[in-house]
Amino acid sequence: MPEFTSLTKVKSPLPSANTPRVNVVSTTMFLLPLLLGAGLTALTLNPVSIIIGALLGIAAAQAPRIAKQWERAVVLRLGRYVGLRGPGLFWVIPFIDKIPSYIDQRIITTNFAAEQTLTADTVPVNVDAVLFWMVYDVEKAALEVQDYAQAVSWASQTALRDIIGRTSLTDLLRGRERIEDELQKLIDERTTPWGVTVQSVEMRDIVIPDALQDAMSREAQASREKQARIILGQAEVEIAHMFNKAAESYNDNPTALHLRAMNMLYEGLKEKGAMMIVPSTAVESMGMGGFLGAAAMRQRQLTESGEESPLQPVQ
Repeated sequence: MPEFTSLTKVKSPLPSANTPRVNVVSTTMFLLPLLLGAGLTALTLNPVSIIIGALLGIAAAQAPRIAKQWERAVVLRLGRYVGLRGPGLFWVIPFIDKIPSYIDQRIITTNFAAEQTLTADTVPVNVDAVLFWMVYDVEKAALEVQDYAQAVSWASQTALRDIIGRTSLTDLLRGRERIEDELQKLIDERTTPWGVTVQSVEMRDIVIPDALQDAMSREAQASREKQARIILGQAEVEIAHMFNKAAESYNDNPTALHLRAMNMLYEGLKEKGAMMIVPSTAVESMGMGGFLGAAAMRQRQLTESGEESPLQPVQ
């Protein structure tokens, strides 16, 4: 499947192996022969002593080395691997032993991304992720791969593109945990021969085209509206069934129907400022003469007190 990708060279998170490491032991080993030679030169007035002392100091300063607690130093003797040293103070043979690298065994985080990569349903996406990994075998990391940090970064990017290429957009958005587990296993299989193990992979962001985002938003809105209409229709059906049962009850009991009508009329009239139009036949059919008389008396009381009449019955 065709893919449109852009790979960015990731800067190694590890310090360079050639970075000078000055320690107090090396400084002391350099100063002692130098000071001794300077003292002999002052006594004998012969500059050869201080020159010899400086050369011995330079040689002696190459012997003591220090590795931090989380580091292991790879030692090569005349180009041949002889072992690992550290942490702490250790000694090497000057000008014969070399330390090409100090391997960091802490957990390291690496950011990697796949830009404009096509999914299984041909949708271009940009995916950003973070890889948590560590070196578990220092010897393999030093001898099996030239730059293990950069190799891990490239392996992560290619594995991410492979996962995206065989995953649909829907699965990519909804099944992130499954994809992260699958991506971790794929990267771990590639980096294990290098002495590197992957702790976890986390996808930080998935960016899709703006036009597709708008389409997905409209689709979700339409789905929500459809669901709302279905719920409203179901509510109408339930209300209709309840009204049907109420009608059956009132059909066999006219008195209950009249009481219900009187209650509805009373609820409408008791509100201040309310007006209700009642047909004249309602008085005869429901026996509402006394009820309307009480209502008229209440209206007269309100008129005498200066308040606005809340009802004006019309017959």
